[in-house]
Amino acid sequence: MGRRDVQVFDDRSDGFFSVCNLGFQSSPQQVQYPHAGGLFASVSQVGMGFGVSPTPDPQNPRGDGGGMKLPYADLYMKYVEGIKNFGVKEEEVEGEGVVKKKKGGLKLKIKIANPSLRRLISGAVAGAVSRTAVAPLETIRTHLMVGSSGNSTTEVFTDIMKVDGWTGLFRGNLVNVIRVAPSKAIELFAYDTVNKHLSPKAGEQSKLPIPASLVAGACAGVSSTLITYPLELLKTRLTIQRGVYNGLLDAFVKIVREEGPAELYRGLVPSLIGVIPYAATNYCAYDTLRKVYRKIFKQEKIGNIQTLLIGSAAGAISSTATFPLEVARKHMQVGAVGGRQYNDVIHALASILEHEGIAGLYRGLGPSCMKLVPAAGISFMCYEAMKKILVEDDEEA
Repeated sequence: MGRRDVQVFDDRSDGFFSVCNLGFQSSPQQVQYPHAGGLFASVSQVGMGFGVSPTPDPQNPRGDGGGMKLPYADLYMKYVEGIKNFGVKEEEVEGEGVVKKKKGGLKLKIKIANPSLRRLISGAVAGAVSRTAVAPLETIRTHLMVGSSGNSTTEVFTDIMKVDGWTGLFRGNLVNVIRVAPSKAIELFAYDTVNKHLSPKAGEQSKLPIPASLVAGACAGVSSTLITYPLELLKTRLTIQRGVYNGLLDAFVKIVREEGPAELYRGLVPSLIGVIPYAATNYCAYDTLRKVYRKIFKQEKIGNIQTLLIGSAAGAISSTATFPLEVARKHMQVGAVGGRQYNDVIHALASILEHEGIAGLYRGLGPSCMKLVPAAGISFMCYEAMKKILVEDDEEA
């Protein structure tokens, strides 16, 4: 074989050169074009003449038309696959060999092994967030009831912004959060626990003639009221009897020492009469609406926005259903002042219906729903979201 020189041509005068006479011969029939998949996907199928040894093919022992393997080709392939799959999680379906790719993303997970502690923390966060979110509405509602800053929502809002600014809308919120957070934690914990034990499993008959969520909601309302009622009484005493107590702890010690422990639960029965129907209806409506949503849309998981809407709808239903009892309770509290005496709740309801009609039973429903409806929706949404964040083990995280 004679010596061949390497010749370089600039055929198109565009700065790109063509090279010939590299020392190998090939015909169009022998040329193998790499399969679609990019340069790196075909690095093992390069032509001869570059000091590359052929890779034996079990199906082609002669090596005719077989691919050539570059050194470290496997490493190149792994590198390319790593780039292609960056940020993607692969999940293999058993028995099918199908690989599903899920988009990666930042998901906050906190490991807490104790399920009871997870529920309590979730409930406390839900209570704190929901109370803070509706604090401006609560402030405006209170001013409207007292009539100190105007006769409409717009007037009250304008007056607060002019005098105190944005901080005026959240005045007293810290005290409310300290009171509401443990109350909501106990309430949601009690509901989840009781509802889980009373709800029938798949294929089983119900243990109760009424919905389990109705009983669980009532138990939740009673539990939170019994445990946090002393805080409510202390807050009322500190608000009304200014200068008598130096703080929360001082008020607690003085009341127990001077009036006895039973004084911490004075007025408990009227409060339970108002709490039990509302809590039972609220949680029952929430559970029922979630089941209806799953049945209509045929999906088990419910998103945060859907939970917010379902919770708000449940709050509206429970507020509307139990508001006449709230009106009757307030009429009983101020009955002597207004010149009317009521024997019990039934008598109060009948008297209001007789003198004021059905409209009298729902007087003030609008301002009440203005706070309760969004608070219920935000509370349920935060609770469900926190249960997804707080996990039991590393596998869930």
